[in-house]
Amino acid sequence: MSHQGHGREGHYRSLEKMYAQAPINEYYAPKMKVSHGSAEVVIPIEPKFFHAAGATHGSVYFKAMDDAAFFAVNSLVDDCFVLTASFSVYLTRPISGGEMRAVGNVVHKSSSFFIAESVLYDSEQREIARGSGTFVKSKIKLAPEVGYRA
Repeated sequence: MSHQGHGREGHYRSLEKMYAQAPINEYYAPKMKVSHGSAEVVIPIEPKFFHAAGATHGSVYFKAMDDAAFFAVNSLVDDCFVLTASFSVYLTRPISGGEMRAVGNVVHKSSSFFIAESVLYDSEQREIARGSGTFVKSKIKLAPEVGYRA
């Protein structure tokens, strides 16, 4: 393990802090919980996320699912930032209130290539979308420069 003495739980908390301070998250106000090969993202639904027909735009679904899958993968990688290479989204139900909760899990890993899936739920625990993506290791080190602090 690259971060000697840091441990898995410390790695997960560092990833959560890095996520929380990303500038884009000031807009969405998400909360994240990372564990081994898994991550959960909760985004409270706001009218500012709506398209003209009064429901949440698909880009917010994508963000929640990609973030959950991405951090599920990065939970298994403790030396560098991973990157989303592709992500497919299937929208099955509109959401216009409450919160959305994405649960991401790694389903395949090799030395530098990962596949993760996400399922998105509304406040009533109904599935509203699902997606899957491929992720690769980058050359960007997990370091204070990207908000990662051991």
